[in-house]
Amino acid sequence: MEKAASTFSKKSFWIKQIHRWHWMSSALCLIGMILFVVTGITLNHASEINSRTHIEIKQAKLPEALLSMVVEGNGGALPQNVSDWLERTLSVSLSKQVAEWSEDEIYFSMPRPGGDAWLSIQRSDGAVQYETTDRGLIAWMNDLHKGRHTGLVWRVFLDVFSLACLVFCMTGLFLLKVHADKRRLTWKVVGVGLAVPMMLSVFAHL
Repeated sequence: MEKAASTFSKKSFWIKQIHRWHWMSSALCLIGMILFVVTGITLNHASEINSRTHIEIKQAKLPEALLSMVVEGNGGALPQNVSDWLERTLSVSLSKQVAEWSEDEIYFSMPRPGGDAWLSIQRSDGAVQYETTDRGLIAWMNDLHKGRHTGLVWRVFLDVFSLACLVFCMTGLFLLKVHADKRRLTWKVVGVGLAVPMMLSVFAHL
């Protein structure tokens, strides 16, 4: 009798823990899952959604004192004085950007979620052109969904979010098992949820 009571007590304890993990993981995932569902739809219909692209171009010319640093440079990081002047003049941060040196120019490619940017410096005369492209809110959200052109912080968030979703799903599966005896359709519905995507994947190219 005592053994049965002890077993029941342990089972009750773990069921309570699973319930706690389930609601906590669902709370952590709630907003993120809504955003990923919405962007899943917008990605699926990307060609049908019209978005307005905004392009901004800024031009400048390096002072003579800095031009020599560009002319004489042979690759590697941009001289700090030149980088500081560009940041002040064009409001662009180059601290984490990699310069691509060629015979004619120094080029920075700066893609970002929902847009793009690039900066070029002509080594012959110091002419600078900085162009930014903003493709709008939906493009920004779509790129976040894919983790496209994102940094370390967002990638870490995606890993944590994915782990929380996994906990949410696995604890949900356990709770389905716990309550399956009272709901006869439980495993049939789970089976449909498994079978339908597998069947449709065969025709995904159509």
